[in-house]
This record gives sequence, C-alpha cells and structure tokens, in this order.
Amino acid sequence: MSKVPEGATPGFLVWRLSMKWRVAVDRAVAPLGLTHAQYVVVASLHGMHRSGLRPSQRRLADHTGLEALYVSKLARGLESAGLLERTRDPDDPRAVRLELTAPGREVTQKAIEVVQGLLGQLTAPLGGPGSPRAREFSQDLRTLLDAPLDPFGATDHETEQS
Repeated sequence: MSKVPEGATPGFLVWRLSMKWRVAVDRAVAPLGLTHAQYVVVASLHGMHRSGLRPSQRRLADHTGLEALYVSKLARGLESAGLLERTRDPDDPRAVRLELTAPGREVTQKAIEVVQGLLGQLTAPLGGPGSPRAREFSQDLRTLLDAPLDPFGATDHETEQS
C-alpha cells in the first residue's frame, strides 16, 4: 500500500480516496460482469426503485452525478446484457425510464453485498460503517459535496486585485 505524502492537500486526498474506492469496486464487481460505473447505475436504480421511484435516465444521472449521456451509454450496455430495461415514458416521449430485470436485480443484490463488504473494510479504521467516526466522516463528505464549485468564478487572487 502506498503512503500519501505528509502535507497532501484535501483535494489530493479526495482524489486518492476516490481512486482507491473506484479500483476496489471495479475489481470486486468484475466477477459479476459489472464495472464500477455500471454498479453505480444498477445500485442507484435498485435503491430508487425500493423507494417507489421509476426514474428516467436524466433523473438517475442527477442522482448519481454522472453525465446524462454517460448514463445513457451505460444503460444501453446493461440492457444488452439483460440487466435492465429501457422504455419510453408515456407522459414524456423524450424521457427513457429504467428498470432492472429479474437477472439485473439478482446481480445487483450480489454486487451490493460485495460492495458493502468493501465499505466495512474501508471504514474499519474509523470503527466500521455505523460508528460515530464513520457517520461524522460521511457528514463531512456531504458538506464537501454540497459546497458550490465554479471553475469559471473569480479566484481569491483576482478578487484581491479588484
């Protein structure tokens, strides 16, 4: 395991953690015929369906943070693999609704179990997924995810010169 340099910036640490997680999930779900991105789609779809939602590709894209075109590409591949169905929304012919097939639900459930095991490993140094430290860490991550980022906005340097 590689050591992260002392003094690494929060951005670098977020990047390294996200890459560590992506690679681990990719390897863990590969035997089920999924990639990390496909897992994000099917697991999110599973969760949304359990909440009574039949999301469109756009809504699923918004939920996952993935680009709508990428979700469309992933959905087509998952449909070809027999794991989900894509149907036109009768109320909006431009929208495509997504639903897991029976084999898709089976694969997704297995994948969720595998990824939950990884989550246990990842959060073990914090006391496990339900520990106070892990809950605090999750809240910190939500705070960072909610922080607005405008790559075209004024920098502190530009503001100082105004």
